[in-house]
Amino acid sequence: MKIVHYPEGLPLADYLALEAEMVKTVSEPTLFTWIVSPTVIYGRHQQAEVEVNEAYCREHGIAVVQRQSGGGCVYADEGNLMISFVTPSTHSEQVFKDFLTLIAKSLQTKGLPAVSTEHNDILVDGRKVSGWACYTCPTGTIVHGTMLFDVNLEALTQAITPTRDKLCKHGVASVRQRVANLKEVTNVFIDIADLRAYLEKWLNK
Repeated sequence: MKIVHYPEGLPLADYLALEAEMVKTVSEPTLFTWIVSPTVIYGRHQQAEVEVNEAYCREHGIAVVQRQSGGGCVYADEGNLMISFVTPSTHSEQVFKDFLTLIAKSLQTKGLPAVSTEHNDILVDGRKVSGWACYTCPTGTIVHGTMLFDVNLEALTQAITPTRDKLCKHGVASVRQRVANLKEVTNVFIDIADLRAYLEKWLNK
């Protein structure tokens, strides 16, 4: 797997644009990681007014961006590692399944009981530490997701407003109950830079 690096500190929309450009000419499986300032990202089939606390986001300077892939609404900030995987394969379902398995295995290798779910999440001890989505283009597939290391969970809880039905589907009463930072569940990573370096090295195998 090829690892590439882009400038740090770009707006989230710019990184999504980089994915979209990369997939047009990608010739081998390629991965890049990125970190953004506080941003809510909602799926292509979602409505911001339903999924996002827009007033809270405006008050706290949190950007709100829609992505091309499906899936749910997520919050990211400097404590969250964003991961993009771009491949020339258009067999998106298999690509997605295989890549989530790799992500789970990368955490298992560090001794964490990580499992992937049918909702495209990675759980550790039943709590979500990573969420994923993908979409297919004529020239390949883009898979992208989050890895929560030390996210501001209060901001996450306030910025995202899932429906009660969605929470019930996951068997929880609140967003905060459902998610966890890796920092909460393990001390094997010193900081987010350590997590980033480990994942890039492991996936590069």
